[in-house]
Amino acid sequence: MKYAIVEISGRQFWIETGKYYDFNRIPTELGKQITLNRVLLLNNEGNLLIGQPYLDSVTIKGKILEHLRGKKTIVYKMRPKKKTRKKQGHRQELTRVLIEDISIA
Repeated sequence: MKYAIVEISGRQFWIETGKYYDFNRIPTELGKQITLNRVLLLNNEGNLLIGQPYLDSVTIKGKILEHLRGKKTIVYKMRPKKKTRKKQGHRQELTRVLIEDISIA
């Protein structure tokens, strides 16, 4: 089993080949290839490589499947005893990426 831990847009993800993941919006066209190079850890069938902080020899190739929006979250602010209420919704802009290959140089 080959997997990697990658840092993308300030968050860390456990990445495996052939699966898709939702990241924060990446401003590129649909179907375009992207490479993820901020690899923190790689497990290659039991052989563990740990970066300090990143592994320069490992690249991950992915393909952008679609741009979408996440579930709506409700932001509700209320000041007690002041009759001030503010209800607001938020939907995060996301990009779905299919991981095609994890390669070691």
